[in-house]
Amino acid sequence: MAGALQPVPTAGAPADGSDASPAALTARAPHVPADRLVAEMVPPPRFQGARFDTYIPDAKQPSQAEAVQVLSTFAASIQDTAAGGTAKRRWFAKKPAAPKGPRGVYLDGGYGVGKTHLLASLWHATPAPPERKAFGTFVELTNLVGALGFQQTVRTLGDHKLLCIDEFELDDPGDTVLVSTLLGKLVDAGVALAATSNTLPGKLGEGRFAAVDFLREIQGLSAHFRPLRIDGEDYRHRGLPQAPAPYDDETVTRTAYHTPGASLDDFPSLLDHLSKVHPSRYGAMCDGIQAVCLTDVQAVPDQSTALRLVVLADRLYDREIPVLTSGKAFDELFSEEMLRGGYRKKYFRAISRLTALARDAGSLVAR
Repeated sequence: MAGALQPVPTAGAPADGSDASPAALTARAPHVPADRLVAEMVPPPRFQGARFDTYIPDAKQPSQAEAVQVLSTFAASIQDTAAGGTAKRRWFAKKPAAPKGPRGVYLDGGYGVGKTHLLASLWHATPAPPERKAFGTFVELTNLVGALGFQQTVRTLGDHKLLCIDEFELDDPGDTVLVSTLLGKLVDAGVALAATSNTLPGKLGEGRFAAVDFLREIQGLSAHFRPLRIDGEDYRHRGLPQAPAPYDDETVTRTAYHTPGASLDDFPSLLDHLSKVHPSRYGAMCDGIQAVCLTDVQAVPDQSTALRLVVLADRLYDREIPVLTSGKAFDELFSEEMLRGGYRKKYFRAISRLTALARDAGSLVAR
């Protein structure tokens, strides 16, 4: 396949699934071609099966059921636009009227209320071929602009029917202006938009939602977005037990050797390696990995390291890769200062997602 990632040889990696040396993420530094970045702008594997009827609203939070209804209607409006935009018209026919109402929705809620599930459901419900709709995180979108250039990105996405942006970053003013300008061009081209976002630094400890911040930061685009508030607690914690305690080094290492497709790294070395690989490549770094085993998990030493770990946690969660660890528990990864600071929401999301993946890893040890 054109532009496919070439496999990176890993010393000692098993070739037949037998008990052999596991792979090492620290041995991987893949190159990701630009055309792969475009082709992969689809809901991640974890959300390939996401549909509106598989989203389970919390009965105590009526806004969740309302969100399903509103987004279903929004998908239908995109269908009407697609039909009008692609139908062959007679020379004397009037141009189809532009659809009424906002051409974008913003899903406004805390982490773990199912915003990504709903965003992916919207992507799947929009009746356009996959190459005419795109789904990616804010970071993936900025990486695409970096790879293709601004004008080529406009041309590439401008013929799409829908662009879904998960985790719109409001904490980087430069990137926010860049993407806002891009979205303005896409709106002019008739592309429907849907987004979720993170909250601005300094606003995160106030127990408030991000809609006001989001609409202010995208400035001239605010009229194109309808905020859709989704209340609720983190679904990954609803009725679930506490995160499993870390295992000892011997158990993690033995499990890595007995699990086909597993990787094995010590945590400090992995953090160091992440500083040498661009975050846009973290997903490709996980290609073919079926489980991640980490020894000597420690608190991350600084903010830059912590933010890189957040990106890796997102890519592992997207791909449903279980994570087995020794050392500190995941709720000890980030310092109290970090958890009170401007990136608090990102760190709590990472803890939540890594905790879910740690639960998934329990069955590996049972084998």
